[in-house]
Amino acid sequence: IHLTIPEKREQALLELSKRRESFPDLAPILWYSFGTVAALLQEMLAVYPCLSPPNLSAAVSNRACNALALLQCLASHPETRKPFLQAHIPLFLYPFLNTVSKVRPFEYLRLTSLGVIGALVKVDDEQVVQFLLQTEIIPLCLRIMETGSELSRTVATFIIQKILLDDNGLQYICATAERFYAVSTVLGNMVQSLSEAPSSRLLKHIIRCY
Repeated sequence: IHLTIPEKREQALLELSKRRESFPDLAPILWYSFGTVAALLQEMLAVYPCLSPPNLSAAVSNRACNALALLQCLASHPETRKPFLQAHIPLFLYPFLNTVSKVRPFEYLRLTSLGVIGALVKVDDEQVVQFLLQTEIIPLCLRIMETGSELSRTVATFIIQKILLDDNGLQYICATAERFYAVSTVLGNMVQSLSEAPSSRLLKHIIRCY
């Protein structure tokens, strides 16, 4: 209930995001509670004016990331994953993935947004991959794979890996020379960069993509 009351929402977001692991059925409760998902989307929209020109404070980023953690909860749960996709809620996160500022509030926002997409692809589901292909997630992930922090690059590479493991995803990337070249070039550049800053976790996902 506190999520739908603007004055109490910030504290409610903090408490729920902290304790979400303790309540396995939190996702259905959030999804079917009146006004709750709308409140979470309002939190996303409130950040948009801070994206361009880049003017995102740590406090605003933290609050948005608490809301994103609850969206990740919805993306992970088998009962809410399908309606979450059907409502096209991941599209609200794409402006965050499209940012390029490397300051911590933006990096934290990108990483948490990637976590929501990562939760969707973690379970092999053709509908999820089809949705992501139709909404042009690949270029966003490729840019983060080249320019993000190690953790963001790892999650973005994991998303590309899961798309490649799906027959439709592999077919999509191999359908044109431009798409194939874009993915292979980024993976090649990442291998080169690992010689300067090694990361076994990132290398593991790159190898799986190959």
